[in-house]
Amino acid sequence: MKKFMAEFKQFALRGNVLDMAVGVIIGGAFTGIITALTENFINPILDFLIRGTRYTAQDIAGFGSNFLGAVINFIIMAFILFCLIKGINKLMTIGQKKEAPAAPTTKICPFCKSEIPIEATRCAHCTSELPEE
Repeated sequence: MKKFMAEFKQFALRGNVLDMAVGVIIGGAFTGIITALTENFINPILDFLIRGTRYTAQDIAGFGSNFLGAVINFIIMAFILFCLIKGINKLMTIGQKKEAPAAPTTKICPFCKSEIPIEATRCAHCTSELPEE
């Protein structure tokens, strides 16, 4: 059972699976914005132009309110997903060891400021003899 859970964790927390899940959720939330835009702005304009439907100020305020609610829902959903993914990424890095920085392989010539191999005793660019370190 432990092996199964470890394999599932590895599968679920892979980058491309998380990216796909976030894409599906954000796509669903964005669909809400598009639906609200269509129902609250485009359809009333078409009804006014084609059928001559009259809207009151209260109707127009309701249309704007519904659309604004959909936009706020999208922003909240995106923020929650951002925090969730940020937390998951932080958890993923907790158990990992940080690699020690590699030893330098070059140094700077004190005379001409060119980059030279660390074992060099003479600069290949200005031919200056380098002091022993």
